[in-house]
Amino acid sequence: MIDQKKLNELTTGEEFISFLIVTKSEVKTAKNGKLYLNLEMRDQSLSLPAKMWDKIDDVKNILKEGTIVKVAGTLEEFAGAPQIRIDKIRPAKEDDNVKPEDFLPKSKRPLNEMIDEFNRVINSISNPYLNQLLKNIFSGDSLNKFTLSPAGKGWHHAYIHGLLEHTLEIVKICDLICSIHSEVNRDLLISGALLHDYGKTEELTYDINFDYSDKGKLIGHIMIGALAAEKSAADIDGFPAELKEQLLHLILSHQGKLEFASPVEPKTLEAIVLYQADELSAKTNAYKNAIESEKNKGSKWTRFLPLANTSLFIPGENFDEKNLTD
Repeated sequence: MIDQKKLNELTTGEEFISFLIVTKSEVKTAKNGKLYLNLEMRDQSLSLPAKMWDKIDDVKNILKEGTIVKVAGTLEEFAGAPQIRIDKIRPAKEDDNVKPEDFLPKSKRPLNEMIDEFNRVINSISNPYLNQLLKNIFSGDSLNKFTLSPAGKGWHHAYIHGLLEHTLEIVKICDLICSIHSEVNRDLLISGALLHDYGKTEELTYDINFDYSDKGKLIGHIMIGALAAEKSAADIDGFPAELKEQLLHLILSHQGKLEFASPVEPKTLEAIVLYQADELSAKTNAYKNAIESEKNKGSKWTRFLPLANTSLFIPGENFDEKNLTD
């Protein structure tokens, strides 16, 4: 693990020297006709655009996506957003002892703890058809990919093990609703929660950066997950047709609206609950991370977040229960 200051801990105007990984590299032409390097770089905390204006000839052809580099630069602000100005840069050497996974963010929850919790949830499904389907899908290499995958490219749970963390959050929300409303079919709802984003194991890549695979772009995680569930159900003798249809509906409708890429909108009680639970988990995580990434920047508000369509308030560090009684 690299011992260096994280990008999200830097303040505007601060100079730094860090190892980062290049996630985009291109040569562009400024208005004055001069060539410059336009890059994106990341560490475990943040991905930022970067510019190098001078002495680019020695490095412009060797800085590719996935190149680990040592950077001397300054954190600046451009159009209201942070940006790195690169003064010096070189590819990492073997004796620098850095590797691509050092630059990918990871869940703060212990992996073994989450896997144990995930297995307990599967074992809690009493319906024999759903239980068998889940055990068939979540096994071997498929389970390994599921536990490694991020849940998104950049908006929510965008880190290694993020898909597993996101799924377990949704299960807890769904279980709470089941404890309030006995009419909800828990086995069906929890099975849908476990499977709703399963397709992201093939939709997203996460070797040097989080991006979409060709299959993800062509088919999408919703259809990938629905096809996997339908195939597994077909392999189980006597799997009830109506149960399969309701399970597939949960996967196909979990994004809620046609304009949000759901093939269908929720039409069952369980589908409505799953959609809202998914929204709650995703947005809470996304907003929390947006606030965390912009703490200590000298403002009580984040930058404008297009996906949230607003800026978010950053509570002061000294805000606690004692302040409420002062």
